[in-house]
Amino acid sequence: MHILTVTEMTAYLQELLDADLVLSDVWVQGEISNFSRATSGHCYFSLKENDAVLSAVMWKNQALRLDFLPTNGVAVLAHGYVSFYAPGGRLQLYVDLLRPAGIGALHARFEALKAQLQAEGLFEPARKRALPALPRRIGIVTSERGAALQDMLTIIGRRCPLVEVLIAPCLVQGDQAPHSIVTALQAIYATQVDVIIVARGGGSLEDLWAFNEEAVARAIFASPIPIITGVGHETDTTIVDYVADVRAPTPSAAAELVVPDRAELHQRLIGLRQQLDATTMGMLLHRRQQLADGLGRLQRHNPLLRLPSARQHVDDLLRRAFDHMTHAVTLRRAHLRGLQAQLDVLSPRATLERGYAVVTRLADGTVVTRGDQVAVGDNVQIVFQADQVVAEIVQSAAEQNP
Repeated sequence: MHILTVTEMTAYLQELLDADLVLSDVWVQGEISNFSRATSGHCYFSLKENDAVLSAVMWKNQALRLDFLPTNGVAVLAHGYVSFYAPGGRLQLYVDLLRPAGIGALHARFEALKAQLQAEGLFEPARKRALPALPRRIGIVTSERGAALQDMLTIIGRRCPLVEVLIAPCLVQGDQAPHSIVTALQAIYATQVDVIIVARGGGSLEDLWAFNEEAVARAIFASPIPIITGVGHETDTTIVDYVADVRAPTPSAAAELVVPDRAELHQRLIGLRQQLDATTMGMLLHRRQQLADGLGRLQRHNPLLRLPSARQHVDDLLRRAFDHMTHAVTLRRAHLRGLQAQLDVLSPRATLERGYAVVTRLADGTVVTRGDQVAVGDNVQIVFQADQVVAEIVQSAAEQNP
């Protein structure tokens, strides 16, 4: 037999309770009894139903967020987790949310559906679409008898009167409202609208509950057209607000968001026109400057402008060539005159002019430079400066020098 100490037993019970997934996140409905608030701010009470009693505690930081004063005998819906309180030897509900039973039940349904749809991805920011900047046709799903519709129509007509509005009337409160809203949405999906407003005026949580129904949320999720919701007052948040592409705090705010203000559009158009004019003028000035720069470059490279300079250059080259040729001819002439002078000095004719003669043997044309080159009987030609004679050798040099 295994014997446990009290400490071991209480610790074991606490481990069992803490490991239970149901008891770690639970809603409990009951009637408050023995309620007390300690000087520390913590609240201690019991939840009763017939003969069943469950101890509960709510710590100060959660108690400060209560929007009502808990009192004995009030039916409430409490959220928290169950654990074992060892010093007191009892099970205890540690409460973090506390609501009156009627409203609490609705809040519990709200939170449960919200968690479910969020887990399925219906609230994902990535799937949300932007509203069209300038819609031509707007669909409105709301009650045709509510003041919210008239407010939206007034705002749309004032801000952008050219926009066409298509109304899909539906119930917005009561048991038949969810089905009516879904039917109206499906009807308007079949039309050619650019954006849809789903709206109703303010009311209690029960009044707005139709917009917390799963069928309505899924119908909005399936919309092929961007949807903006404007349900209740600014502090009201419904399930459809999480599913819609855009959430507006009120129906009037939704109407202002879907259409631009024509006065603002006019000012924007004026500003855009001024920007366009400035941009166009800037581009024209820039192009004109580019054209002027191009013309300047063309002028600088114009062949007609370069032709006179080229002609002058040719004239300079011709003049330099002529001068060079003249100088070369002059040098050649001087050189020739020098050669002529040399020739004149070395010329036999000059020798002849000094009284000398050239003797040539007629037999073979040999110039006779010595007397032993001819013999008696040879005929020779003797050339003088002005004329010449033919003579016959009658005496040789050998005979003159025996």
